Amino acid sequence: MFRKRWETVHVGRDGWLFLTGGSNRVMDQYGRGPRRWWLLRSWARLIEARTARATRLGIRCVHTFVPEKLSVYDNLTRDLPYDPGRASTRILARRLMGLPGYVDLLTPFRAARDGPVPLYQRTDTHWTVDGCLLAYRELMRALGAVAPPDIGARPRFELDRVRDLGAKLPEQPSEVVAHWVLQSHAVRAYANPLVETHEAEGRGAELHTGAHVIYRNAAPGIDPRRVILFGDSYAHFAPILLTGLFAESFAEVHFVWSSAFDWTYIEAVRPDIIVAELAERFLARLPKDDYDVVTGRRRGAKAPPPSAKAA
Repeated sequence: MFRKRWETVHVGRDGWLFLTGGSNRVMDQYGRGPRRWWLLRSWARLIEARTARATRLGIRCVHTFVPEKLSVYDNLTRDLPYDPGRASTRILARRLMGLPGYVDLLTPFRAARDGPVPLYQRTDTHWTVDGCLLAYRELMRALGAVAPPDIGARPRFELDRVRDLGAKLPEQPSEVVAHWVLQSHAVRAYANPLVETHEAEGRGAELHTGAHVIYRNAAPGIDPRRVILFGDSYAHFAPILLTGLFAESFAEVHFVWSSAFDWTYIEAVRPDIIVAELAERFLARLPKDDYDVVTGRRRGAKAPPPSAKAA
């Protein structure tokens, strides 16, 4: 089937930028066809199977997908020929309705999109601290957990720089974005060699898949449960987004940057909760749950060659 070759970035209204192409062919994920139907059905079955397996182990398992900006802010695009009603997050929410292992973020995000604060950065694919906070509150509600009363009032500061979508345009527009200092009681108790090496070399911003950290929190009244969070850059290994919010809310949080589960690690840690977070565009690939937390890669995969700086 012929698929249109989309530009990587769409320039919308009021300077809003949207990812439309890239390796995950984002606009194609709003189409139809048997391949997409099969892929989303496979995702639904994977979520159901993971939830059932975790339940047998006495573990609560929750999945959530971060909606694409296209799925939320279609009102800020300019004549893009797509139907936001075909968003993968919307289709999965319908298929998994009633399953306690799925938390729909698209509905609350669309309800809040015209509110006083933006949920996504204007020139970046990622959510703002307020968008992250909204997702965190939805997840905490689903987990029957209570957020620290001051969590939304942690100190904030602003940085002006070129963001990931802005960097793809010739003029490279910059954007002032609020960040926050979340870490108060949580302490990072472990970081794998990949994280330590990248941080020591000042390359922490380059790190993604394979990062593994553990936070512990002994604050009075802390929720005593242990959490494993399989996530991506919307959670992050640094305590700046979803991982940081969870670290301030639970006694122990393990973050693993992977879309695939490591059931050997899960059975060794025996968490009370598993949270799986993934950006909507990464639904283009179905994981095999063959990840190895210890090596930081798929089981059987060869180790990547050392970087020139490390060599």
